[in-house]
Amino acid sequence: MIEVVSIPPLATVQDLGRVGHWQQGLGRAGAMDLLALRVANLLLGNGESAAALEIPLTPARFIFAQDTVFSLVGAACGATLDGVVLPRCWAGSAKAGQELSLGAMRDGARVYLSLPGGIDVPEVLGSRSTQLREGFGGFEGRVLAAGDCLSGATPCARMSPISYALPVLREDGTADIILRVLPSSETLEFSEASINAFFGQPYSVTPASNRQGFRLEGPELHREAQGELRSHGIAPGIVQVPSGGQPIIQLADSATMGGYPKIACVIEPDLWRIAQARPGDTLRFVCIDMKQTRDAETADIAMLDEARRAITKTRHLQKTWN
Repeated sequence: MIEVVSIPPLATVQDLGRVGHWQQGLGRAGAMDLLALRVANLLLGNGESAAALEIPLTPARFIFAQDTVFSLVGAACGATLDGVVLPRCWAGSAKAGQELSLGAMRDGARVYLSLPGGIDVPEVLGSRSTQLREGFGGFEGRVLAAGDCLSGATPCARMSPISYALPVLREDGTADIILRVLPSSETLEFSEASINAFFGQPYSVTPASNRQGFRLEGPELHREAQGELRSHGIAPGIVQVPSGGQPIIQLADSATMGGYPKIACVIEPDLWRIAQARPGDTLRFVCIDMKQTRDAETADIAMLDEARRAITKTRHLQKTWN
C-alpha cells in the first residue's frame, strides 16, 4: 500500500481505456501515454492493461505503508526513494516507511506509477480508468488527493531492480516534437496558405491544455468552405480548427462528437509524444499516407515486442543470479 502525502491536481488512475461505448456517448479515457503505461506494467510483470497512477504534474510525495514493489515510468523528474535517485524508467522494491519523491519534470509531462497486479480499484464497464467528466471509475471517480491510499491487486514485497530505455521524445538535434498525421475529411477545405502553414510551421502547446485536448498556438488556419458542419464522430488524435483558427488536438478524454472542421489526425503510434509535451513545447506536423501509417504501426508493434522480450529475458537472468 502507498499513501499520497502531497500531489498536484489532476492525478488519476488510468489503464488502457474504456472501449466499445462510443455509441452511448462515452469516450475512451485511459492513459494519455499508453507506451509508458505498458512499460510500467511490463517491468512489474503485470498485465499490460493493469491500472496505474497517471501523474501529469509534480512535485509529489508518497509514503509506502508496507513492503511492496513499484514501477515508475515517464517524464524525467528527479525521482528519489529515501533520497536515492531513481532512473526515469525503473521498477524495484520499497520498504514500509520509505518515501518516494517526484521533483520538477525536466523532460516530458507525465509519470506513471504502478503497483503489483495494478492499482486495485473496481472495474466499471470493462475498465478501471477514471472518467473525470462523468465522475466514475478509477479512485472514486475523482483525482487523487493527500491522504488517499492505493494498493496493488497482487501482494509482492520484493524484486530485483530493473530498468529499461524508452524511445526519445524528440529526434536528435530538433527542438520540435514531430507528429505524423493523416489528412482528414475537411483538409482540402482549408486555404492553400493554411495547409502550407499547418504542415510547414511549428505550433506551441498552450497552458489551456488537458486530457480532453491540447490547444495550440501558431499561424491562424482558415477554412474556405462556407456553412456550418453537422456534429460528427471524433476520437483521440483528431485535429480540429475552431472559428478562431487555432488548432485543438483531441486526446484521451475527448468527446465522442464535435462540429469543428478537421484538418488532420495524429496517428496512434505518436499519441504518446503529445502526452509528454508540456506547455511551451513546439509541435511540428508531418503528413504521411496510409502505407506509411501501416509501417509506423508495424514498427510500433515491433518496439513493444522487443520491450517484452528484453524485460522477460532480464527477469529470467535475475532469477538465475539469485
